[in-house]
Amino acid sequence: MGFVSELRYPTKWYAKLVAALVATAFFVFLASAILSGFLLYRILYPGQNRIEINTKDFPGHPDEISFDVPGVGARRAWFFPGLKIAPTIILCHGYQSSSGELLTLASALQDHEYNVLVFDFAGHGASPGHTTLGFRETRELQAAIAAIASRTDVDQKRFGLWGTNLGGYVALAVAEQDPRVRALALESVYDRPRDMLRLEIERSVLNRLPFLERATVQMFRWVNYPYRFEPPLSSRLASLAGVPKLLIEANDEPELAASTRNIFLQL
Repeated sequence: MGFVSELRYPTKWYAKLVAALVATAFFVFLASAILSGFLLYRILYPGQNRIEINTKDFPGHPDEISFDVPGVGARRAWFFPGLKIAPTIILCHGYQSSSGELLTLASALQDHEYNVLVFDFAGHGASPGHTTLGFRETRELQAAIAAIASRTDVDQKRFGLWGTNLGGYVALAVAEQDPRVRALALESVYDRPRDMLRLEIERSVLNRLPFLERATVQMFRWVNYPYRFEPPLSSRLASLAGVPKLLIEANDEPELAASTRNIFLQL
């Protein structure tokens, strides 16, 4: 009891030193937790880059459609009609981007008589919520494929997927599970969502603070606890045997270029 009392009301030099160290450690932990929570919030809510178009005047005359994502809600999409009964290419935008930035590519693919679909992942463009850097977005893409496969004016069993970073992860994850995906084009793809998380942490001005990365990664795991057993994409690449694949390394994304190369070498 005397030792505990000395720590609570220190009078000796060593007790004062221990009390100061404990107080310092507590405040460092508290500050790290607060800053990590702030940083994770900024990463998961990147800011919505919303672009509106007039579908009546836009080249290709896209149709505005919607589809439901189970347990999430509705998603608005733009469908660019191509040749009847032709395959559909779904364009998956990247992190801090939106479907509006893919409209030129969608028009170019439509000119080659493909059907094309673009939509916004959660936390981007017109879609509310927050990003999970790929976990839940996989369900969004699966719902989009299901919605298009229910149409009678497309080939219901042939899809192509294009995606960059976040969209690349989602496209690859879905392609590994859905045999209707017959072609893939991926740029700056990563193996696990936490790979993208660490990259965003490194880009932050807070990345030099002690324990910040570890605390932010741990919070990300807690937020995405239902996906804790989700395997890396590289563990299921064998299911893509025979599917044409194009992987692109971007010079302005050296870290993601390395992960793209590693995935390519395992195909």
